[in-house]
Amino acid sequence: MHPSSPPLTGVPPVCRPDPHAGERWTFGFPGGLTAEVHTRGARLHGLWAPDRWGTPADVVLAPRDPARTATTARYFGSTVGRYANRIAHGRFSLDGTAYRLTTQETGHCLHGGTDGFDTRLWEAESVHTPEWTGVLLRLRSPDGDQGFPGNLDVTVSCLVGRNDELAFSYTAVTDAPTLVNLTNHAYFNLEGEGAGDVLGHELAVDASHYTPVDADLIPRGDHRPVSGTAFDLRRPLRIADALARPGAPGGYDHNFVLTPRGAGTPRRAAVLYAPATGRRMEVLTTEPGLQVYTAGQFDGTVLGKSGPPYGASAGVALETQHFPDSPNRPGDPSTVLRPGEEYRSRTVLRFGVRD
Repeated sequence: MHPSSPPLTGVPPVCRPDPHAGERWTFGFPGGLTAEVHTRGARLHGLWAPDRWGTPADVVLAPRDPARTATTARYFGSTVGRYANRIAHGRFSLDGTAYRLTTQETGHCLHGGTDGFDTRLWEAESVHTPEWTGVLLRLRSPDGDQGFPGNLDVTVSCLVGRNDELAFSYTAVTDAPTLVNLTNHAYFNLEGEGAGDVLGHELAVDASHYTPVDADLIPRGDHRPVSGTAFDLRRPLRIADALARPGAPGGYDHNFVLTPRGAGTPRRAAVLYAPATGRRMEVLTTEPGLQVYTAGQFDGTVLGKSGPPYGASAGVALETQHFPDSPNRPGDPSTVLRPGEEYRSRTVLRFGVRD
């Protein structure tokens, strides 16, 4: 299958084995979205969406060499956990017990630790209804995994709808008090992966506050209003213009505190739009936060699926989440899951076009 061509649309999904990716599942509906998911890392590897002229292109970044997902492209499109984002110094206390997690080179725990969910081979099965098609992925994380307490059973469904939506639904249960914060780490370029950077895209984020961070991207102080800062994206703004504002050197890698709506129902978090192609992606979520990462650290060492290397701002990640380091910040929404409870999270990416 040529990487720039849409995969076969499977109804129900089509599965192909791959020594690096585990199983590759492709699914979608004719004339609409088509997705490719890999079971290693429960990873969104590709997503073909039509532009304003009806021509599909893959809008998700992924490396040409799947083995790169173990190194420089580790998080591309993956499900990250147990804890998405950072826990300072890999330490937290829960019910009076101190825990120590595995840490990366910065000395902090990022996206679940050195061997997080992105490295695991998930079990998968087909899901198909008249309106939705896709895969259900399952993983057991044992007690002590990366330092986290409790056996955790996780399910992630990735479904394409007839109305051009891609929906991620997450559930988890535990047999001991633990932390859970899951998300998908896809990078999007609505002009097509490999088409260049996303600086010409327009981005809006429904957030009145953001989380300032230190040099290690660990939160410092309280959440601050976006008004009058580089983080005011309440109205659509070209990413290039947003990053030209003082206060966001190197681009965004920050948590935005989403404007509360009704609990348990996905509400709009962000809108991404590419004027060159007319593609528009609306992000809806039940989560309280959104990590916006404009990939300012991409340096061209990862070759993309279509060939060109991914340079700075080749894509943008819009990671729905609870807040970074919230286990050590009592004022933030809790990420504690206890026996008898069920963790539930849902994020919907709604695609369309504008003239």
